[in-house]
Amino acid sequence: MSIPPDEVEAPADDAVLFRSSPWRTFALMFAVVLVAYVVVSPFVNLLLNVPHDPWSSIVAQGAVIGALVAGGYELSARSALPTWVRASSGGLEVAAQGSDPVLLAWPDIDHVVVRRDGLRTVLDVTPVDLDRVHPVSEEDEGWPAIRDDDDDPKGRPAFTADLTEVWPGPRALRRELARRMH
Repeated sequence: MSIPPDEVEAPADDAVLFRSSPWRTFALMFAVVLVAYVVVSPFVNLLLNVPHDPWSSIVAQGAVIGALVAGGYELSARSALPTWVRASSGGLEVAAQGSDPVLLAWPDIDHVVVRRDGLRTVLDVTPVDLDRVHPVSEEDEGWPAIRDDDDDPKGRPAFTADLTEVWPGPRALRRELARRMH
């Protein structure tokens, strides 16, 4: 299981932490399902030619369905794996989907990309060399997921992290990375 960021000393005092937020994700998913249910329900009643339910009943049904869907997602294996990223003058720390954190000093990073992959937002960090990646803890149980970076002309692997649940969001992380990388 991943080490929480509270148990890892930041490499510098100016660190900015981005971490998964299960309550924010629950609230957002609940709201989306509730609004979708309230909007679609009258059309379904019209198509099926059934009597219209009162709005209070539709909202109550939507709330129950929203809570079940959002709760089911939060209890799923994918959501239970915490992700955090910390940027500071000392470098970039990444602990993705339950991995142990690694630290890359800024000169050890060739490039960083925050991109969309379907409905997900993904962080790709390509180190100059994997030998320059530093595990943060002594009991190194596993690095973040590594994928072959097809866009890299040198064919170097890249660390990848799902930022879908990370708060503050991907825009704030993009700004922080742009500030640190240039």
